[in-house]
Amino acid sequence: MMRVVVADDQALVREGIVAVLSLTPGIEVVGQAGDGAEAVRLVHQTTPDVVLMDLRMPRVDGVAATQQILQRHPTTRILVLTTYADDASIKRALAVPGHQVGSRLIGGLPPSALWHRSVL
Repeated sequence: MMRVVVADDQALVREGIVAVLSLTPGIEVVGQAGDGAEAVRLVHQTTPDVVLMDLRMPRVDGVAATQQILQRHPTTRILVLTTYADDASIKRALAVPGHQVGSRLIGGLPPSALWHRSVL
């Protein structure tokens, strides 16, 4: 069972992601966070395999939260989700040490296939 934390400040988006993941065999959502500070706390408490992390959140943004998580949990995989495609946000996310970056063309894939291709 893959354990997941979902971090997004938009409750509707976060709950939608959780709903889809909860229907996916082999995935257990172990926590939801509305900001980066809460995401860091949840990861320390639940030690998930994967964190879905929004880049722009209040209190602590997704980039800073990712850095904090990877310092204490270097094997946790972080999948960054964002609706912002500006160069500065992407460069900040890519500059976080200790993680690998992958890119895929995802047109037409159902959510479960996208999820498994992204984190496995």
